[in-house]
Amino acid sequence: MFGYDEVFDGVRFAFTDRFGGASRPPYGELNLGSPSGEGEEPIAENYRRIAAEFGVGPDGVVRVSQVHGRDVHVVGPDDEVPVRPMPQADALVTTRTDVALCVRAADCLPVLLADQGHRVVGAAHCGRRGMYAGVVPATVAAMRELGAGRITAVLGPYACGKCYEVPAEMRAEVAERVPASYAETSWGTPSIDVAAGVVAQLADLDCEVIDATSCTIESADLYSYRREGAVSGRMAGLVRLQP
Repeated sequence: MFGYDEVFDGVRFAFTDRFGGASRPPYGELNLGSPSGEGEEPIAENYRRIAAEFGVGPDGVVRVSQVHGRDVHVVGPDDEVPVRPMPQADALVTTRTDVALCVRAADCLPVLLADQGHRVVGAAHCGRRGMYAGVVPATVAAMRELGAGRITAVLGPYACGKCYEVPAEMRAEVAERVPASYAETSWGTPSIDVAAGVVAQLADLDCEVIDATSCTIESADLYSYRREGAVSGRMAGLVRLQP
């Protein structure tokens, strides 16, 4: 269920894999994405299992409708969960201990963040467009508005720079704004390394980084839209302030 699951200084960070859920092939087993294709019930059951494993109530895994932008949704102390209607955003932050923040991905980079004072956590869905738009810096800014001090970010599975092939014009455009993202595939064609770009953005913001990355395209244990196409499920990055 969790390919990565660690607790650091009172904060739990986890990234799901594709095992331990109720989804059937070709979406099996732990699809946490859109219900199109397999219907709503298997995905709802998968979230119930995630919530139970993460120690929150059935509605305590809070997520947003992701649109590849830079908007950040703040889950306030008195907000009802689940949030309805689901906000359009690509990141969440909170000071609450009774919810787990969740972002979904299947090649994009999930980024989980916590301040070292154990006061604020955040989660960001960051693909090429999100990195270009600055969703991770926007998440850090929102956390600091809530009182965060020194921030640590944990980077999860994504389509690595050795595999994420793009047109040369796209690489040049993105690298003009985020130079560290400039990359080349293992077969010598233009690519973008989203994690490398995000690491550079976080360094500029004086944030520490824990590298828990692996390549979604290369690993059969992970969902990958590039490898599987429309029948790819979605994984999740989850972060929770421990009570």
